[in-house]
Amino acid sequence: MTNTNLLVSSEWLSDHLNDPNLIIIDCRFSLADPALGNKQYQESHIPGAFYLDLNQDLSNPVQKHGGRHPLPDPNQLAQKLATIGVKYQETLIVAYDDSRFAFASRLWWLLTYMGHEKVVILDGGFSEWQKEYPVTNEISTEKLGFFKPQIKLKMVVDIETVKAKKDLPEVVLVDSRDSDRYLGKHEPIDPIAGHISGAVNYPWKQVTDENSQAKVSEQVSRWEQVKNAEDVIVYCGSGVTACVNLWSLKMAGINTGKLYAGSWSDWCSYLVDN
Repeated sequence: MTNTNLLVSSEWLSDHLNDPNLIIIDCRFSLADPALGNKQYQESHIPGAFYLDLNQDLSNPVQKHGGRHPLPDPNQLAQKLATIGVKYQETLIVAYDDSRFAFASRLWWLLTYMGHEKVVILDGGFSEWQKEYPVTNEISTEKLGFFKPQIKLKMVVDIETVKAKKDLPEVVLVDSRDSDRYLGKHEPIDPIAGHISGAVNYPWKQVTDENSQAKVSEQVSRWEQVKNAEDVIVYCGSGVTACVNLWSLKMAGINTGKLYAGSWSDWCSYLVDN
């Protein structure tokens, strides 16, 4: 049965825009132009929305290992969330982007990982919203909230866990990248092409259509082959778009998904060393 509690429509958001216990977070970002998302937010956004940046807020600085988007310090992110008025386990957070959930799902996953499950993604993103509803360039006023994270450590795995578990029959390793990158035909970012041995390919863009609308009716059947696995370890290039697949798994009612946060960029970093 599809879990539709992870998604809201623009119509729903418009009806609840002034709810006192709701906060909207703009997650727009471009890997090719890291400053673009904030620039877009400054120009126009959903009224009342705050902006969180993938590199500055939703990731830690890059190190030798750990991938291109290491997980942020949860206490620093919690402090940031508190300054925009989020009340831990009370506030409903609506996350949106304009990239088929790529960055909104990263925030969704991080909040869930930190124990705050009252978070949904806006179906269709900013583009769908602005077709019918107002936008603004007014920067939202910060409010006082509180956020004391309770980390769900079992939601994330590191490279050693992947090595130990990837060939076990009860574990499924999912590569979320486009098929050409999975097959090693094309690698635009990382130093080595290909995939982790034993991984199966579930491209993240299959979760939505070209208009960033979730393919709600397809989520359960999409994961038919992995629904009985004890663990579904999901990775991508750097732990960002894998979160779209983790959201999709949750949508399908599968709660065994885990993020290999460093993903292929972390895996590659050790291969380059050798």
